[in-house]
Order: sequence, then C-alpha cells, then structure tokens
Amino acid sequence: MRILAAVLCLFSLSAFAVENGNLAPAFALPSASGKTISLTAQKGKVVVLEWLNHGCPFVRKHYDSGNMQKLQKDAVAKGVLWYSIISSKVGAQGYQDAKGALAEAKKYNSAATEILLDVDGTVGRAFEAKVTPHMYVINKEGRLAYQGAIDDKATADQADIKGAKNYVSEAVDATLNGQKILLASTKAYGCGVKY
Repeated sequence: MRILAAVLCLFSLSAFAVENGNLAPAFALPSASGKTISLTAQKGKVVVLEWLNHGCPFVRKHYDSGNMQKLQKDAVAKGVLWYSIISSKVGAQGYQDAKGALAEAKKYNSAATEILLDVDGTVGRAFEAKVTPHMYVINKEGRLAYQGAIDDKATADQADIKGAKNYVSEAVDATLNGQKILLASTKAYGCGVKY
C-alpha cells in the first residue's frame, strides 16, 4: 500500500512538471477587475506571468524603483499580455482580495494587463512557482519559452538593477522575433510564495 501511495504521489508531482517547450498549464482565474482570464484563450499572443507579493522586499526592489512597471509597459506596448498573479492564501503575506489588488496596482502604478487572483494556489503549484517574483514567458503557441528570475542580480537592493542582465526582456524580445532564447531557464530568486 505504501509503495502504491508513493507511486501515486510521484505521478501527481510529475503531472505538474513544467518544462520549456511544453504547453503551459491551462488555467482560468478571476482578475481583480472582475473578468475571468483563460490562458488558453490567449493563444496567438505572447504572455508574461509574474508571481506577485508586494510585501516581499525582492518584489519591492523592482516596483519601488519602477523597474517592473517599465518592463510591463515595454512588453504591453509590443502586444504582450502581462498577468501579475497573487497566489498568497487568505491571511498570508501578500494576500489581496480584488479591491485590495486594485488598490495596490494603483499605488504601484502597475502596467500589467490584469492582476489575477489564485487564492487556493492551484495555478502557482501547476507552474511550480516558488518565489515572488517568479517569471514565465509563454509563446504564441501556448508553450513555455522562459522560466526563472527577472534578472541576474539576486538581491533586494535597487542599486543592483542598473547593469543587471534582464532575462525577461531578453526572453520577450526573442520570443516575439521567433528567435531562440539563449538562457531559457534560470533560478528564480525572491520570497517564497505564501501558499
């Protein structure tokens, strides 16, 4: 019986494994603005997913400096859909209901297409999102093209943004241009997602 349970557990874990080149896990989530966003319905568009928790100093590094908003604006101007996803459970750091998420988006001048609410953490777990900000780029065919860190400076210091290699902007540009992403997987850094 224990062996069977172990095999079932292993199978269920591998069922959520996300590898570059594979179809991204399908989902439909409520947005803070009251819409339901289905990833499958976005086929034909490049999509960026950003795991978000404004209580995390690593997230604050990129928002307080304006770096994240600049990335969002640049990507959206190129026709990319940018979804910031909150997977913090009720009562945990970073949790926001729709009203709170909209207030934070306004406070931080977010330029994301939508803020998505993943209260039970299903989507975060499906993508194996470990930290905030964990970043993903999905190509027009709905396949995962990039996953990992926002950049190569794994600190909470705003001064490190200048001169950092931004993996997300490079992945977005390569994906839009049909080019190979040179570094398609990196180790994400930040605060643990509060499932």
